[in-house]
Amino acid sequence: MFVVERVQRVIGAAKRLPVPEGTYAVGIGLVILGITAYGFQVLAAKRLSDADYAALNILWALVFVLTPGLFQPLEQEVGRALSHRRARNVGGGPLIKRAAFLGGILALVVVAGSLIAYQPIVKELFNGRGGLMIGLVIAILCYCIAFISRGALSGNGRFGPYGVMLGTEGGTRIALCILLFALASSSPGWWGFALAIPPLIAVGVALRNQRGLVTPGPDAPYSELSGALALLLVGSIFAQLLSYISVLGVQLLATPEQRKTLTAGFITAVFIARIPLLMFQAIQAALLPKLARQASEGKHADFRAGIIRLVVIVVSLCVAGTLVATVIGPALGKKLFPTKWHDLGSRDMFLLTLGLTLFIMALTLAQGLIALKRYRENAISWVAGVVAFVITVTIAGPDLFFRNEIALVVGAIVAVLCVGSFLLIAMRRQQGDLEDLVEVIEHETLEL
Repeated sequence: MFVVERVQRVIGAAKRLPVPEGTYAVGIGLVILGITAYGFQVLAAKRLSDADYAALNILWALVFVLTPGLFQPLEQEVGRALSHRRARNVGGGPLIKRAAFLGGILALVVVAGSLIAYQPIVKELFNGRGGLMIGLVIAILCYCIAFISRGALSGNGRFGPYGVMLGTEGGTRIALCILLFALASSSPGWWGFALAIPPLIAVGVALRNQRGLVTPGPDAPYSELSGALALLLVGSIFAQLLSYISVLGVQLLATPEQRKTLTAGFITAVFIARIPLLMFQAIQAALLPKLARQASEGKHADFRAGIIRLVVIVVSLCVAGTLVATVIGPALGKKLFPTKWHDLGSRDMFLLTLGLTLFIMALTLAQGLIALKRYRENAISWVAGVVAFVITVTIAGPDLFFRNEIALVVGAIVAVLCVGSFLLIAMRRQQGDLEDLVEVIEHETLEL
């Protein structure tokens, strides 16, 4: 009861503070996107065999590791640079074109690498379902376009269409799933297509009647996007990888027989454990954008207060989410995925939810590092988390589920400790720089 009341008080206080324009439109879009993702999972689980469902969700994991990892930093940098140009009344067309070219190169490199590794990917990850490779290629290309478009919208301050894009993606995906369910489709390839194509459709809907997004202006060098783009990409990819690495670990470490029966059940448990992450997206959309603004404006006390407020919310959410998932997770899993849930109990739900909520904590603190432009420290933290997972899963014993669950917890703990330590150091250094500046100003004033 105390936890619930504390969350309500903190969220109420946050609502009374001003938030950036369009924050709630984007938050609503994210919630719609998250809810429809669970609709996709439930419908696919009812129509596909265990092996096909597991293969489809390996595609899901790859898509949502690769595409946000590669293209979300580009979206964020396009939005930041465009906002800067807009404040100076400078056209951003060349910047968007430069980002689109860079995103296209990244997408083509990943697609080419996937096709070169076609045989091992299809055999080891997709359980021999070659049609899912088509979904992977389509998804990479579609999300490249979608993320660049989101950056153009946010940089131009058009957050309403941004939210529409997110909501339309989720709505389109669930509509296609309902159609496949009604047609009793048991082909994982078509379900993979339903996963991959919605972001492109959402771009068309959101950009309809949007004029003036690409305006003439001076040339944009790559440095205008970011001199630290490579570090941002590394941090983003490894962060996304850590959130799905237990799914990939189970698939790669399972025997052929286990892949037919057990992997699908573990995947359903992961999606139940990710429910707190869905809840966090709305809070993240409402509070995190202010951190970058406070840091850039030199409002150090407000920045620290914002970090503390966000940590309180996340800790409360993590504790509550882990306890609830441990108690009712198995029953909820059996209800939502009756044909896929394979004797996963409270221990499994406790470890998975604990690991993923710790991931949320690391993700929260990482936003502070990014706001302070500590890109190297952010990347190091996520790489350390993934390395810790790999080491732990190697030495944690033969139990397929337990070794991946405990490795997720350890990896997330390492990420939290690294990000938190780096953030404390950065904030203390920031405070020291501010105190040095005050001393200089006081000294100069006395001399005058």
